[in-house]
Amino acid sequence: QVQLVESGGGLVQAGGSLRLSCAASGRTFSTYAMGWLRQTPGKEREFVAAIGWSNSITYYTDSVKGRFTISRDNAKNTVYLQMNSLKPEDTAVYYCAARRGPYTIVPSGYDYWGQGTQVTVSS
Repeated sequence: QVQLVESGGGLVQAGGSLRLSCAASGRTFSTYAMGWLRQTPGKEREFVAAIGWSNSITYYTDSVKGRFTISRDNAKNTVYLQMNSLKPEDTAVYYCAARRGPYTIVPSGYDYWGQGTQVTVSS
């Protein structure tokens, strides 16, 4: 069982930056692939970024490539999402998720989810 708690969301102007954090419980954090996904009202949850067991394997959806960076610190049981050059269309609730095995871009492939943190980008 893994418990995930996100933090770092908020209101920012377009062009600004935010850093999301996701703290995980348990001693096996390093064995989980981690992902960030987001959801807006009336839409399905969508994949944003994922990272494998180490920082060497990452994957991003096209709309955030070059702007967002996912990383993890296994010693702190934490995964991060650095978001730069934010756009109004990035506004969403952002969720951290964990999965045993390789990372996936399919939301239903994740086993554990955080409660979400709101990110609002004003124009």
